[in-house]
This record gives sequence, C-alpha cells and structure tokens, in this order.
Amino acid sequence: MLVLVAPGQGAQTPGFLTPWLDLPGVEDRLREWSAAIDLDLVHYGTKADEEEIRDTAVAQPLLVASALISARQLFATADDVSSKVGAAAGHSVGELAAAALTGTLSDEAAMGLVRRRGLAMAEAAAVTETGMAALLGGDEDVVIPHLERLGLTPANVNGAGQIVAAGTAEQIAALVENKPEGTRRVVPLKVAGAFHTHHMAPAVSALESATASLSVADPHTRYVSNKDGQLVSSGQELVQRLVGQVANPVRWDLCMETFKALGVTALIEAAPGGTLTGLAKRALPGVRTLALKSPDDLDAARTLIAEASAATAAGSAPAE
Repeated sequence: MLVLVAPGQGAQTPGFLTPWLDLPGVEDRLREWSAAIDLDLVHYGTKADEEEIRDTAVAQPLLVASALISARQLFATADDVSSKVGAAAGHSVGELAAAALTGTLSDEAAMGLVRRRGLAMAEAAAVTETGMAALLGGDEDVVIPHLERLGLTPANVNGAGQIVAAGTAEQIAALVENKPEGTRRVVPLKVAGAFHTHHMAPAVSALESATASLSVADPHTRYVSNKDGQLVSSGQELVQRLVGQVANPVRWDLCMETFKALGVTALIEAAPGGTLTGLAKRALPGVRTLALKSPDDLDAARTLIAEASAATAAGSAPAE
C-alpha cells in the first residue's frame, strides 16, 4: 500500500522550485495562485534568499504550492489518487496539501486557506520572539519532562527519536545549553515562531473565520490526522482539525503508527521532500521511500507507484 505525504515548514530551501518551472503548465499555475493570494510564489520559490522564505507568511503558501505542483505530476485527478494511494497525510502545514490531494478542498481553496494561515500565524508569532528546535535522540519519557521544566512545549512528536520543542527565544537558548540526557543534538529550525503551542492561539480564531464559507467535501482517500494519527472520513471534521491544529502538537509518530497498521509498503513525499522520508526510514523499516526533490525523481516515483499498485492488487486478489 502506498502512502502519500506532504512536508511541513522548515523543509524549504532557496530556489527549490526552480526546476519545477520547466514542466509544462507549472509556471502558469503558480502565477494563477500568486494572483489569487497576492503572493509571488514564482519569485519566492526561485530567487528569494533563506531569510525571505523563512517568513511564515511566505513559507507556508510556498510549501503547499510545491507539494501540490509535484504531487499533481503523479496524480492529476481524484481518480488517480483514490485508485493508487492507500492513505495520505501532511506534516503541519502539509496537512492542507493533503486535504486538497484527498479531495476535501480544491487546490485553489487550499492555497487561499494557507495564505490566511500563514498570515495569522506570523501575526501571532510577532507578539513574542519565539522559535523551535529539533532534539535528535533521547528517550521520550526523559525528553518531554525536561522540556516542560524549561517551559517548552513538545510541539512535534515525530517518532524515530525526534521531538521538536517550541517556546520563547530564551527558552530555546536554555535548551541548547542544557539538553536532555541521551539527546545527541539540539538543532534550531528555520521557522519564525513557536508553532503548535499556546502562542498560536490567536491564529485559531482567524482560521475559524476563514473556513466558515469554504466548500468542503468528504475525502475520497483515507486521510490521517496530525492530531492523533486517526483516520478522518468527514470533510467538516477534517477542516475543524486543520483549524485547531495550529495551536496543538503534531503527532507524526502516531501518523506513522497508523501507516504501519494500514499495511504501508511504500511512501512518497511531495516536494520539497526529504524530511518525512528520513523519519519513515527509521520508524518504518522495510517500507520503500521516495522523496520528490526535483522533477528528476518523477520517473522513479511512477515506477514505485506502479509496483505498489501491483503488489496491492495481488495481495487483495482471491486465492485460487
């Protein structure tokens, strides 16, 4: 069974969209979205520097756009997704891309919503200087109490020995100086706020207003939620979870447990891929993974999709 995933904030790098613009129709689509959300995705995805794309209001639309552009090269229609993908999920802002790919939102609605999300979270982040840092290694039962003693929130519990802490700049600095026992490294992330914590509470009400008039459908493909790793079959519930998730921890570890329970055999990560496939390699041994880093990866992805579909069909065929 194939799982399709979309990365979250921090995955962006300067110029990462450049090679995708060589594909037919991609630049036109990005310019249409740019006009609709009043943000030049082509400029920020090709020419902007690291500091510019670190801005939450820029990074989030850029990441959802890149996930949609890259995934649509493999799955152009709803039938393509529903017939070839066993389940889909996104990490943090990647959930909006997954919501579009599974049919709950249109691509255009997802882009409009992520623009509102990025602006609202940037505004909330501006109130206090906050940030996030990844802790690599260490036991969860040791790491989480240590974070709480420092006043930090375990904002992303990613599995595979990775937890992301979020809090004020002073709290992050204290963590760097005093990491938990057993933790190998503390790595500050390229984000501009303490996402998925109480610091983001003001953004929740802004998103509630933004989703009130959205046209929403039930997902046509199994959708795995960051809130608790559970499958969500109601479009309305899915959108409610997207709203609340900005101020609540991401439980990617539970998402991966659900992938395993569903029988995942292959996982493809939309552009800019790499982070989630890295976690899957450690937490889901034996699962074939592929990250879409450039259009050069598309042929290998198509081969993996065909092989996963054939294996799924063979596994579901009745015995002679």
